[in-house]
Amino acid sequence: MQKNKKNVLQEFPGRSRDGLKQRVKSFYDMLSEIYGADKLILKAIKLEALSLIRSKQLAKRVLGLQKIILEDPTMEKVPSLAELPSILDQLEEKAADYLAHRTFEESLEQKISRKLQEKHEEYIREVKKQLLKEEGGPENPQTLKKYAWVEKMHSTSLSGSAMDFLRPSSLEEIVGQEKGIRALMSKLASPFPQHLIIYGPPGIGKTAAARLALEAAKKMPDTPFSPEAPFVEVDATTLRWDPRETTNPLLGSVHDPIYQGARRDLSEGGIPEPKPGLVTEAHTGVLFIDEIGEMDPYLQSKLLKVLEDKKVFFDSAYYDPSDPQIPKYIRKLFEEGAPADFILVGATTRSPDDISPALRSRCSAVYFEPLSPENIIEIVKNAAKKLKVEISHEAAVLISRNTSEGRKSVNLLADAYGLARYMRYLDNLDRKKQKKEKDEIYISEELVKEVIRSNRLVPAVLPETSVPQVGKIHGLAAAGYLGSILEIEVVSFPAAEAGKGKIRFNEAAGTMARDSVYNAASVLRKLTGVDISAYDLHFNVVGGGNIDGPSAGAALFLALYSALMQIPLRQDIAVSGELSLQGKIKPVGGLFEKLYGARVAGIKIVCLPGENQCELPTSFQDMEIIYVDCVEELLSKILVRECSR
Repeated sequence: MQKNKKNVLQEFPGRSRDGLKQRVKSFYDMLSEIYGADKLILKAIKLEALSLIRSKQLAKRVLGLQKIILEDPTMEKVPSLAELPSILDQLEEKAADYLAHRTFEESLEQKISRKLQEKHEEYIREVKKQLLKEEGGPENPQTLKKYAWVEKMHSTSLSGSAMDFLRPSSLEEIVGQEKGIRALMSKLASPFPQHLIIYGPPGIGKTAAARLALEAAKKMPDTPFSPEAPFVEVDATTLRWDPRETTNPLLGSVHDPIYQGARRDLSEGGIPEPKPGLVTEAHTGVLFIDEIGEMDPYLQSKLLKVLEDKKVFFDSAYYDPSDPQIPKYIRKLFEEGAPADFILVGATTRSPDDISPALRSRCSAVYFEPLSPENIIEIVKNAAKKLKVEISHEAAVLISRNTSEGRKSVNLLADAYGLARYMRYLDNLDRKKQKKEKDEIYISEELVKEVIRSNRLVPAVLPETSVPQVGKIHGLAAAGYLGSILEIEVVSFPAAEAGKGKIRFNEAAGTMARDSVYNAASVLRKLTGVDISAYDLHFNVVGGGNIDGPSAGAALFLALYSALMQIPLRQDIAVSGELSLQGKIKPVGGLFEKLYGARVAGIKIVCLPGENQCELPTSFQDMEIIYVDCVEELLSKILVRECSR
């Protein structure tokens, strides 16, 4: 009989002795998860089952399970081995019923709690609304106090910055940009205005010209701009592309109901709200983007799409066109897009090569020229008239020597004006005057010098000199839209060791300049037979300027020739040209900027390669341009002959 029981237990999975042990162990693990280990022990103690669940006998452990699950401490009969499978089956059914009941109770409790919370919030909102109605609105003493403070802040302000006050009020007041303004107006005054980009150095009036050009275009016949056409201005450095598209001040974005910032009445209904950007604000007017070359490339691509479509289209996964609760304006914006028919005017200090080719292809180019010292003087004197102050001609000239930017020159004048007023105030205190002085303020050269010293400015104009010097020559450089003068100097000494001369060169000038030095040495040896190995030579670019390109080759040759031959060179001439090993003077780039740099520095005579003659700008008729093709011409025609007299 015992053998038959054993066979029966082995025929069914989970009914062998090992299987039963595993079932009992799993049962206890499940009870530990349901009640927790500590609570299970407490429950076993209460039901007098602690010794049973810790017993090593399988039947006693099953009896312990019976007491715990059936919650009957009176059960004392230890089941036989044959009874264990059926008892465990009954206990599992009982445990399953308990778990199902418990799960249902927990779910029901959660739903009840959620409903109670919703009803509570709804009740709070209703109470708040009722209180607001009873108290006459959302205001209270604290909010009214803050409102009064904001009103007071709005009613007072400073007089404004000097740049706002002295900014040109008409196109005629923009100095030195007659050609640029003419080109700008030709593109905006047409019945079919064009998108355009204004290129030029900083502080020369690009932004002011764009703003005033729109006002002038509004008055032209057949203009597409209405008198209310907007001028929307933004700096590209403040525009950043957000890949999530949750915010885009330029093109616009969508406030989805799950995001912070969505209107409450829309978010509760799950309705997304489009927020049009600056392109829509500029509709039928001009969108001016300053420093457009700094704009994110991906954002530029998006802007190009808007220029083609003349609309901005919005998209949101939350938009349901069949939802009857969607307001009409939101439906229209999603289905027809936001209008964005405007003229783009960009401004940049970068070169055209730094601008996206796709953007350049859709925009006409307008170039504003660097300002000459004469332009700066005129700007300063015009600004002085607006300030109703008198400025000496010497003071205006001094400002022009220290900056080539119109904006900077006006700032210097404003600094001098403020300093003059402060000094007059101190003078009045010393004299113990009670009444305000009504004398006109006079801005002298000494006053401007003090302002320049406080700004730590370095003169952009070379000191005038007619004294020739040995081993020194002026070269020309261009960086962006600005040109500058390079002061190149060379000294020579007999080599410390015969035939082992050394060359020193300031590293800041760059490797291209070093190559030009070796070219100049080879041409000099070919021309005169002088071997530089017999000399120790020291080349220097004053101020550590970087020579980006071979255009200083001719100037380096002249300085080297002068230092070795001890022939002085004129200091009122600037030279630019690449030197080949055959002694040819090759053409150079950046001609326009280099000539402006020479003009700003006070140089009136410039020597250039003959192949650049066809590129001479007509605006430099006030300068003497000498063209040469080889070093023999350079030496015989210009410098050495003139200096040896």
